[in-house]
Amino acid sequence: MPSAKACPICGKPAVEKHAPFCSPRCADVDLNRWLKGAYAIPAVETDDPDDESGAESGTGSGGGRPDPSLH
Repeated sequence: MPSAKACPICGKPAVEKHAPFCSPRCADVDLNRWLKGAYAIPAVETDDPDDESGAESGTGSGGGRPDPSLH
């Protein structure tokens, strides 16, 4: 029988009823962290034009043809 994984909040053995947590309290602590934004993935800003699939690539409406209003 595999051993229980540790609760990600307090480190105690997880309980199946509250998996992956050990208690409703730890589950609520985790939910609160998500709601406050504590689990945010940091964004890296770049000035690389090839990094974006944005508006200047000519892929907007018009089937890839140049916009005549820009000339």
